[in-house]
Amino acid sequence: MSKFEPEIIFEDEHIIAVTKPSGMAVIPERGSSKKESLAEALQKRGGEIFVVHRIDKPTSGLVIFAKDAETHRALNMQFEHREVKKIYKAVVQGKPLQKSMVIDEPIAENQAKLGSYLVHQRGKSAWSEYTVVEQFRHCALVDVEIKTGRTHQIRVHMAYVGHPLLVDELYGNASSFNIGKFIKGYMANEDERPTIARLTLHASSIQFTHPQTQELVSLESPLPKDMEVLLKLLRKNDK
Repeated sequence: MSKFEPEIIFEDEHIIAVTKPSGMAVIPERGSSKKESLAEALQKRGGEIFVVHRIDKPTSGLVIFAKDAETHRALNMQFEHREVKKIYKAVVQGKPLQKSMVIDEPIAENQAKLGSYLVHQRGKSAWSEYTVVEQFRHCALVDVEIKTGRTHQIRVHMAYVGHPLLVDELYGNASSFNIGKFIKGYMANEDERPTIARLTLHASSIQFTHPQTQELVSLESPLPKDMEVLLKLLRKNDK
């Protein structure tokens, strides 16, 4: 098995920002999982790592870590006070009626389905705003800005407004997607690999104030190859 090498987007003596691949946890998981987490992989590079925030295991994209306690505290305060700008790219099902929409709905644990969440008044406040970037016949590429960081927030909010992620087994009932679904007369091969078989969600950009220099830091993580291929095929077959 090849050694994981983090894709570093930004690094100085106080902060490191990397792109997390889909399927990798930010911190060690509970239980008997032997899979290395992103934090563990970074610690092997040398030096102490402080976790500032997380993204879901099946989500890819930008994660920032602090290298010292002072920077960690300052970044935590920025997240707590909603001063960090976070934008995700998502491929969702359907045609959103509104090109841009704020979803300001509380999110709570789903007591009827362990491990999932839903919009419910007993939940914690959650704020998301999506903007349609590219519309296809059956789905759309959207940018989603979040000011809160609730578990599964984007997945829950987009499903709530009728546009779950194109691939989301938990909230959209789809564990994979094959472009042949959108091609008339297409005959699927049972041995054929799906076009994409992971959550169609990527943490694409983050903006914060550097605690030491007080400069505004804006970072971007390009879409991973599998999502780029998906969009290329949608542009060809679902316009």
